Amino acid sequence: QMQLVESGGGLVQAGGSLRLSCAASERTFYYVMGWFRQAPGKEREVVAAISSSGQSTYYTDSVKGRFTISRDNAKNTVYLQMNSLKPEDTAAYYCAADVGLWDERRATTSRAYMFWGPGTQVTVSS
Repeated sequence: QMQLVESGGGLVQAGGSLRLSCAASERTFYYVMGWFRQAPGKEREVVAAISSSGQSTYYTDSVKGRFTISRDNAKNTVYLQMNSLKPEDTAAYYCAADVGLWDERRATTSRAYMFWGPGTQVTVSS
């Protein structure tokens, strides 16, 4: 069973940057990978997703132009580069993996993902 571990979270001032990493315990080549976040009192929401090859990506509107998802299948790692961070980006960020072909609607649905990491906290101060 695949295990995912996120890292790179922390406290940053508004306008700053963080790079999250998600290390997988097995080859990620066959998995669609997603980043989700959940703020206190709010539902978990998709942030970004990437197809197994990396050719297709999705970003939620609030992070477009600021966040970049990427993957290195040789290292079994997925990244989320977060720039121009805002206080509203504060949340626990989770990495997830889903076996299957790329389908944007499916990739944005948390229920579709089979494996999840424990999460990493991102706090953006104003």
